[in-house]
Amino acid sequence: MPVSLCGTWDMVNSVNLDGYMIGLGISLYTRKIALKLKHRKVIEKVGDRYVVKTLSTFRNYTFSFRVNEEFEEFTKGLDDRHCKSLVTWEGNKLVCIQKGEKKNRGWAHWMEDDKLHLELYCEDQVCKQVFKRVV
Repeated sequence: MPVSLCGTWDMVNSVNLDGYMIGLGISLYTRKIALKLKHRKVIEKVGDRYVVKTLSTFRNYTFSFRVNEEFEEFTKGLDDRHCKSLVTWEGNKLVCIQKGEKKNRGWAHWMEDDKLHLELYCEDQVCKQVFKRVV
């Protein structure tokens, strides 16, 4: 059984968020704001569904899914695109592939050294973030 990623997490490090947002086509103004924020991530499991919330003082984004079940996702407040998303476990990584307007788009969450790691990718850009658990 994969490790539980559930909990509340505060971002401690982010590398290449600007490049990732450029890959998504996000405006310069929004990118400048987003780069100043420290995000909080809340991951919950409700029955057989995961609920993932990304919270900040600027924007919040919430989505839910069942592992191994494709779903329609509207990235409202991020890049406002529709895509088909599929989340699977690959070992201890929770991996999402998003099919839509952008190529090579998705993310992966995993635990390492008591920290939550998130890798976001779109087009040829990769952003790596690290979160620590809120106690």
